[in-house]
Amino acid sequence: MENFLKKYLKGNATIWIVFILLCLVSILEMYSASSTLAFKSSNTAMPLLRHAGFLLFGVILAFLVHLIPYKYIRLLAYLGLFLSFILLILVYYKGQSANDATRWFEIGGLQFQPSELAKLSVIIVVADFMSRIKNEAADEKKYFRYILIVLSAICPLILFENFSTAMLLFGVVFLMMFIGGISIKKLGLLLLSITLFVLGGYAMIKTVPEESMPKIFDRAYTWSARIDRYTEEKKQEENKYVITDENRQVQHGRIAIARGGMLGVMPGNSVERDYLPQAYSDFIYAIIVEEMGLVGGVIIILFYLVLLYRAGRIAVKSETVFPALLVIGLSLMIVLQAFVSMAVATSLGPVTGQPLPLISRGGTSIIITCIYFGIILGVTRQLKGEQHVEEEIPEEQERNFPVVDLNELS
Repeated sequence: MENFLKKYLKGNATIWIVFILLCLVSILEMYSASSTLAFKSSNTAMPLLRHAGFLLFGVILAFLVHLIPYKYIRLLAYLGLFLSFILLILVYYKGQSANDATRWFEIGGLQFQPSELAKLSVIIVVADFMSRIKNEAADEKKYFRYILIVLSAICPLILFENFSTAMLLFGVVFLMMFIGGISIKKLGLLLLSITLFVLGGYAMIKTVPEESMPKIFDRAYTWSARIDRYTEEKKQEENKYVITDENRQVQHGRIAIARGGMLGVMPGNSVERDYLPQAYSDFIYAIIVEEMGLVGGVIIILFYLVLLYRAGRIAVKSETVFPALLVIGLSLMIVLQAFVSMAVATSLGPVTGQPLPLISRGGTSIIITCIYFGIILGVTRQLKGEQHVEEEIPEEQERNFPVVDLNELS
């Protein structure tokens, strides 16, 4: 398989393998986890075909993107940033709502989330800003300020409807700045400011009644209730087996994981897929563990860790800052989002709306994640090409170097 990838697909073969395997796992698990959707649909195969169609389109898109030089990706990111900023504002007025959140537009029966485009654009733009710092205090101050402006423009627009996505984006950018060498003092002050902001917002929510607050803060009260419920469940051991309307997702997720054991009940034999709300999206990792067991769950984790490891190796080998930070930033977004999703499914964190990258059901998420992989693979393709040219140049110079007769010089 690796020889096939090297011959027909450019870029890092290991990342191509991880990408393709995640797509295959996604189709396999969606076949099982989407049973409730199939039951509601007039065509029982439609949910799986729809998901497979998004994956196929995403794979084709990743292939096309990986052929684009990253210098053009750098330029397109600014257009994407401007467009996502406009769309994030418009979604509050024209967007579709579900579960008290307004996060997407519906176009021709397909849903589009502007926050996904915003995440991609912000990571590329931040990598570009970081690459412009030339070891000067003035440069660092200037571009650090630019990064804060971008975060201040985008994160609050995401925050009101999707707290976890806004914090995930901030966390990835913060790690990029740390890896990129921004001074610890600046990063410390930024982290302190964000912590005080979050604590202050939480205190305000706990003291001011919801009916007295503007409607835009409704999701903040939802998040507060989720955090309170999560902490209370950890304290009240006697109630951890009681299923209520509030904890139905969490409890059935736990049951699915408990049924999985070491080797699972095998794909297609899940029981909890019929009881677990959002089994095909936010809690699909619980279905994976139920069907593939602890072994399968660990293998999925290893897929993401291999991606992060390879990204780190690529960044180390890169001789320029922009491609290194670009690969690191995109890989961190995929892997951290995956770990947040898995933490929710295994009751290690409060419920959020984070899908498992490439595996959970979703149109925009799948397409944008495939673009992540396409850009990463494109960077590796270009870096391999540059290294090949560097290796070839000395041989060409030696071959074309003129032979001089020393007797003619005497």
